[in-house]
Amino acid sequence: MAKFDIIAATGCPTGIAHTFMAKEALEKAAAERGLTIKVETHGQVGVENELTKGEIAGAKAVVVAADKDVQAERFAGKPMVSVGVSKALSVEAAGKLIDRALAAKGDDTVAAAADVEDEVEEKESVGHIIYKHLMNGVSHMLVFVVAGGVLTAISFLWGITSFDSTASDYNSFAAMLKIIGGIAMNLMVPVLSAYIAESIGKRPALVPGFVAGMIAIQGLPVNADTGMIDAGGAGVGFGFLGGIVGGFLAGYVILLLEKVFAGLPKNLDGLKAIFLYPLFSTLIVGLVMLGISGPMAAINTAMMDFLKGLSASGAVVLGLAIGCMCAFDMGGPVNKAAYVTGTAMLTEALAAGVGTDTYNFGTNFMAAVSAACIVPPLITTFAVVVGKKYFSQEDHDAGIVNLILGCTHITEGAIPFMTKNIWPVMPIMMVGSSIASILTIMFNVHDPAPHGGFLVLPVVENGPLWVLAILIGAVVGGILFVAFKKYDFEKNQKAAPAAKPVEAPKVAAVEAPKAEAADFVKVENVFVAEDFASRDEALSFVSNQAVKAGIAGDADAVMNAFLAREAEGTTGMMEGFAIPHAKSDAITEAAVIVVKDESGVTGWDTMDGAPVNVAIALLIPGAQAGTTHLKILSKVAEALMDQDFRATVKGSTDAAEIAKTINARLV
Repeated sequence: MAKFDIIAATGCPTGIAHTFMAKEALEKAAAERGLTIKVETHGQVGVENELTKGEIAGAKAVVVAADKDVQAERFAGKPMVSVGVSKALSVEAAGKLIDRALAAKGDDTVAAAADVEDEVEEKESVGHIIYKHLMNGVSHMLVFVVAGGVLTAISFLWGITSFDSTASDYNSFAAMLKIIGGIAMNLMVPVLSAYIAESIGKRPALVPGFVAGMIAIQGLPVNADTGMIDAGGAGVGFGFLGGIVGGFLAGYVILLLEKVFAGLPKNLDGLKAIFLYPLFSTLIVGLVMLGISGPMAAINTAMMDFLKGLSASGAVVLGLAIGCMCAFDMGGPVNKAAYVTGTAMLTEALAAGVGTDTYNFGTNFMAAVSAACIVPPLITTFAVVVGKKYFSQEDHDAGIVNLILGCTHITEGAIPFMTKNIWPVMPIMMVGSSIASILTIMFNVHDPAPHGGFLVLPVVENGPLWVLAILIGAVVGGILFVAFKKYDFEKNQKAAPAAKPVEAPKVAAVEAPKAEAADFVKVENVFVAEDFASRDEALSFVSNQAVKAGIAGDADAVMNAFLAREAEGTTGMMEGFAIPHAKSDAITEAAVIVVKDESGVTGWDTMDGAPVNVAIALLIPGAQAGTTHLKILSKVAEALMDQDFRATVKGSTDAAEIAKTINARLV
């Protein structure tokens, strides 16, 4: 059984970007220190790279970087540092966490290297504990919101009232889409409540958590005629806020009951789990939730009225608030607060129906939130293109990739740029996002889908104006970012006038890898006339060819590495291209294998839904996961943005020409 010096667990509320950025940073920081590490990720697809009991027992120390429940109780008794995921997004920060975790064990050599303030193991703050429980609920809730919101939005393509059988634009399929979407959206609050509770009280807390969420939706039913509590009456729900309160209530009630029933004989544990906990927790939580329904409904109404009041103050006030919140921490707690508020407003909007004031306000609010989230990555793209000489090659490559991230509503791509210069990059991002939000509100844009970026443009009302608002925000922010980088670049040049003579050795050092880069794609590893029935068949072919070429020693290990990466998120791109990549200790040297299938490989889940004709497969030794891997991947991704490159590789049947074309871009 493999043993690791460090084990870690990462997780963010959405499980899309922060989770894996923290994983990469921790792995790279451990490699720099000559330490072995295994990082378990809690992403949107579930737990990956799961830690075993033996690996936990054999580790020297534990790093938990998560804003959701990662079952940290498994690590009880081990030297551990537990922080939010945003504290591990750079290699430097991740390294400090590793040092701190090892220092807690009393390793003098490591403790000496750690900061004085880090020598004492950091205990998780109450604020972070509450935030972690809340984000566990949010992470489970978001997928319901996205699925339900997008399906509901798609139903509007047949007409605004196409779900209504009495309307002239009625369509039965649109009606079914709206029904399915509505059910998914209605599950938002119960799921939020249940998984906040589950984070606190584990599985027994799910039952009272779901019940609390349902009560938050319907409120306390009262008979309109008698004014008395009546199961057949109607109540006033207290929605999203009530779901949060109910989740925490349910979780801590379970913890209370565990103490109350702790004295029962061990052989009654089954009775506690199946009968006592669900019965008493549901009773207690249900009564409390019904009892506070009146005040909670009033608070919920006041909060919504406050937001509408901001709107009444003008587009500038509301847009400024939304923009600043969304760009403040790029997917962190403040950003999530704005986004979750937007989804809550959207849920009410879709429930109220098209044409109502609630619908108009909620969908306009959601459009402003989405615009603000899209802008920061696009600011970096504009900046690295216009002011290329002021950015490192690494930053330039990341900025180009951010074009895709931004267009699909993934704000986190801008984080590396902000962490290098929080001031003034954060204010610049906030300015760009605020401009986009303000213009979105002024242009009367309505977005009935909670996520997806430009992919949901067909259902956005006044979509072209929405794109214009986002572009204006991105360009203004981009100009400010370039101006700052130019100032910083010139200041550094003046401060170091003797830097020029050092450039010769730098060039020599960079040129040496060029010869190596030219060998990444060998002619014999380009296969131009293959026919694959599926994605997995293509990846299996590549894995076996890697062994035949002496690149790897175990085809199954390489195949598993490819599939593990696909499970994190598809590597299918657009226009028939895919960039599968395997990082494994079974791979002995970094290499690229290219396979072409003119008929197209289906089932790869590409961004535009097209089959894959060209797969540029990257094979990276495990030790080079954070270095060579990222360099090659960024260069291939950048090359795919070039139409000439795509046309040459896709159109050629000459293996030598394809190898030469790709190698030229890896230099």
